[in-house]
Amino acid sequence: MNSARKPRVVVLSGGISHERDVSLRSGRRVADSLAEQGIEVDPRDPDATLLDYLRSSRPDVVWPALHGASGEDGALRGLLEFLDIPFVGSPSAASRMAWDKPTAKVLVGQAGVPTPRSITLSRDAFRELGAASVLDSISEELPVPLVVKPAQGGSAQGVTIVETLDDLPRAMVHAYTYCDVALIEQKIIGTEIAVGIIDTGDGPVALPIAEIVPLSGVYSFDARYNAGETRFYIPARISEAVASRAADAAIAAHRALGLRHISRIDIIVDGAGTPWFLEASVMPGLTETSLFPLALEAAGHDVGWVYSALADAAIADSRR
Repeated sequence: MNSARKPRVVVLSGGISHERDVSLRSGRRVADSLAEQGIEVDPRDPDATLLDYLRSSRPDVVWPALHGASGEDGALRGLLEFLDIPFVGSPSAASRMAWDKPTAKVLVGQAGVPTPRSITLSRDAFRELGAASVLDSISEELPVPLVVKPAQGGSAQGVTIVETLDDLPRAMVHAYTYCDVALIEQKIIGTEIAVGIIDTGDGPVALPIAEIVPLSGVYSFDARYNAGETRFYIPARISEAVASRAADAAIAAHRALGLRHISRIDIIVDGAGTPWFLEASVMPGLTETSLFPLALEAAGHDVGWVYSALADAAIADSRR
């Protein structure tokens, strides 16, 4: 840290989303990394006492290591903004846009980054317009393979790869168990990569690109968080030219969504070397198997130093 007094950081993890367990693991890693830098860390699980605690204790900065709706939909960040408490990560408005996958696709597409053709469908529309008729219309415009996912959510929960049209109804039902709106997207065949972005005050920088090779063929929730289920290659096994295009696309997506400090941009690179934007995470997983800390290490960064630098950046941004 660059000040005589190191800040007191409240690390929030847990919450009530489907990704609670992952968030707890991320929070522990963040708290331990900050503590190793000599920073006073106060880990907390957000509950009904949190806002009163923050108002009375006035921490220097909050690190919301929360995944899922409890931390990434912008609501908590909006409250922190209202309380005028600095926090690591994207502002509430940007978080809301990134959290909603169809909205993110539109904004990133308008910035010139390709994103797969798709249709967004609410549960009510699916039911009221007739499931069979809706699915027939979709199949005429979007040939398989498809990816069906909840319009909001993370960690691949509720996501189904649809190889045949017979599997589409079940995939829709599965997505609707997580969100009332589903995104049906053309599946791009290619190399799945993730690009971590950090910005400690000098503008967004892409970390070494991670290539994702799940042993099952699908980067599911289990493949993400169970050691040994997925092979990661950092840097990705793609040419320098393709890697440069992918990094540029990720930074363009980060900027288009108004993200700040930290993000992870998920991309598919097709056979022609074109990077296709899939989605953005405003608080990527920070567990021992997560891509973001692996990319930091591949870049030669000390993870604890980066996390403390991001805390400094959050405090500096609050003073502007």
